[in-house]
Amino acid sequence: MSKHESIPARVRWARLRFQIIGPLLASPADAGELATRLDELSANVYVHPSTGERVRFARSTIERWYYAAKNEPLDPQRALERKVHARAGSHPSIGLKLAEAIRAQHRAHPRWSYQLHVDNLRASARVDVAVGPVPSRITVSRYMRSQGLVRSKAKKNVTALGAPFVAREVRSFEVSHVGGLWHLDFHVGSRRVLGPDGAWSQVHLFGMLDDRSRLGCHLQWYPAESAETLVHGLCQGIQKRGLPRALLTDNGSAMLAAETTEGLARTSIVHHTTLPYTPEQNAKQESFWGQIEGRLLPMLEGESELTLELLNRATLAWLELEYNRKLHAELGTTPFARFLEGPSVLRPSPSSQELRRAFRREETRTQRRSDGTISVDGVRFEIPSRYRTLARPTVRWASWDLSGVDLVDARTGIFLAPLLPLDKERNADALRRVIEPEPDVAPPPASSGVAPLLRELMTEYAATGLPPAYVPLWRKEEP
Repeated sequence: MSKHESIPARVRWARLRFQIIGPLLASPADAGELATRLDELSANVYVHPSTGERVRFARSTIERWYYAAKNEPLDPQRALERKVHARAGSHPSIGLKLAEAIRAQHRAHPRWSYQLHVDNLRASARVDVAVGPVPSRITVSRYMRSQGLVRSKAKKNVTALGAPFVAREVRSFEVSHVGGLWHLDFHVGSRRVLGPDGAWSQVHLFGMLDDRSRLGCHLQWYPAESAETLVHGLCQGIQKRGLPRALLTDNGSAMLAAETTEGLARTSIVHHTTLPYTPEQNAKQESFWGQIEGRLLPMLEGESELTLELLNRATLAWLELEYNRKLHAELGTTPFARFLEGPSVLRPSPSSQELRRAFRREETRTQRRSDGTISVDGVRFEIPSRYRTLARPTVRWASWDLSGVDLVDARTGIFLAPLLPLDKERNADALRRVIEPEPDVAPPPASSGVAPLLRELMTEYAATGLPPAYVPLWRKEEP
């Protein structure tokens, strides 16, 4: 479970639930078959998203998840998330008077421990009834941390379950709906291209096909196979054709990168990967590469100075005007015609900005209290002053583009603000905004005197009538 530590529990549960009912959305049940398919799903064993133990879910539970996702066509995975409690982030047991006392006491004694704060607050409450009851130390410390009232300390130098391979029978398959499953892969081209620097280089073809219609969703040549090129090509295919329900890839590093897997999860696309040593699972994609090498590239043999720009223009023209409109021997029709015939489970494509923000990794960083910055891939970013109380902010970014780093809400995943890199030269202008105190808190007293708890102890000791248990140093007065 270590690789999921940075993923919130609500997201892990939503992904598990969507993984379970995803096949029902990708291939809807016919009339009268839903109950049977629900029984099959309830009989399966799943991995608990928090403990890793094997669990089963009742049919009624899976049915409730199914209808919740079905009634939310644009973002079914969001409908499967655990709802945030209505009082999440609030502190109903901390009244206004108690909050004021906590802030005033922390300003006067920033180095006190949470337990010492609680003990003195309770002593103050016994004297001033208006402060109200003081809750437990855990509640008070949680409130103080959320408000940035942390203990000041001296500065210090801070430096899948595996399984053996089992041979299985090979069978052809095809999903029942357009958009129910897309195939994605990279292919190393046999032709090299001439770069602007005068050097010949090998290029990789990104390809994506719809399983039912065999339609080429998008093709594009790139200098290398990486998560950046995969996301770039995938987003173009989504904007051209729509959001699919599932995606099948191999286990390459680009396919398993955090930006790819988390982006697919945020767009509610079930990510399937081929089993080890079984490339035939993605045979439709492998067969498609044969047409690239046997038909497209031979038509470019007469071009001695083949460039990447020319290769991409030729590839897209061939894809849209020949391959997608040519009679497919197995289908008996063209991929384009079958794509339009449906039935389809495709969803509308999000905007370009939403797609860019979806395909980013999400991690938690520690905010430096000295200057309100965090470190992302070795670059420091400034946190807006209004979020200075977030000790562990959650951020999203793509490893290939640090110009777009987003601050998000750890509970809901909602975008809060963009983060900009630290500009030390601009900060040298000595202009600083004054941080205004909270309007409901009175200014701290000039001198707080003896702490309430210690004053109470001294009063009780004096009431016993015993003399002080020490002997003062006596000196004879000089003449």
